Amino acid sequence: MRLTVLGGCGAWPAAGEACSGYLVEHEGFRVLVDPGYATLPRLLEIVPAEQIDAVLVSHGHPDHCADLNPLLRARALGDRPPAALPVYAPPGALDAVLALDKASMLAGSFRLNEVADGEVGPFRLRVFDLPHHVPNSGLRLSAGGATLAYTGDTGPSPALVELAGQADVYLAEATYPETVPEEDAPYLSSARQAGTVAATAGVAHLVLTHLWPGHTDRPALEAAGAQFAGKVSVSRAGLVLDL
Repeated sequence: MRLTVLGGCGAWPAAGEACSGYLVEHEGFRVLVDPGYATLPRLLEIVPAEQIDAVLVSHGHPDHCADLNPLLRARALGDRPPAALPVYAPPGALDAVLALDKASMLAGSFRLNEVADGEVGPFRLRVFDLPHHVPNSGLRLSAGGATLAYTGDTGPSPALVELAGQADVYLAEATYPETVPEEDAPYLSSARQAGTVAATAGVAHLVLTHLWPGHTDRPALEAAGAQFAGKVSVSRAGLVLDL
């Protein structure tokens, strides 16, 4: 299994960067996880739009799904439109982004499914309900003896340890390094909290994502490292990990 980070900014893309977006590949099958703002141009540097086999969306905030619209346009309006793209998301999460175009323009370009436990190509998918401002699904993808666990955006939850349990890579939202502001504390996480979950769950590699735009990596790495003795990275575009 290979993970390629397309972007990792929270809220909006900082200059030269992109929001959440991750390409996951195994045995030639390509899954795009969370096509957030500015991720499509980075994706197209790696693979043509028609060669994406499925899309998984953790939740409906645009920094996690806005670039689904240009991805579907690239497929529907190309010279040889491919088969309908399976798209998996929480119920209603994509209503706004799918309404950006007339239904007739994108007709036949996608097949919308509720994200749930099951099989996506060669991947075994497990889904975890996690607390956020809107319904959010933590995603656990396993294939070829390797496991990637991804939080989407989440506040504290006992389910995080099960989501991350023994994962080869734990891709964890860490908007703030040390402390989440009180009004967001039930709905977002810090790098320190991500480190605590990683240590408890016995993950091999913690990758911090969704850092606030303009924040440097060091405070987040130090906060997570104070809790977790394993490998810690930040999800900057271009990071490639073979699990």
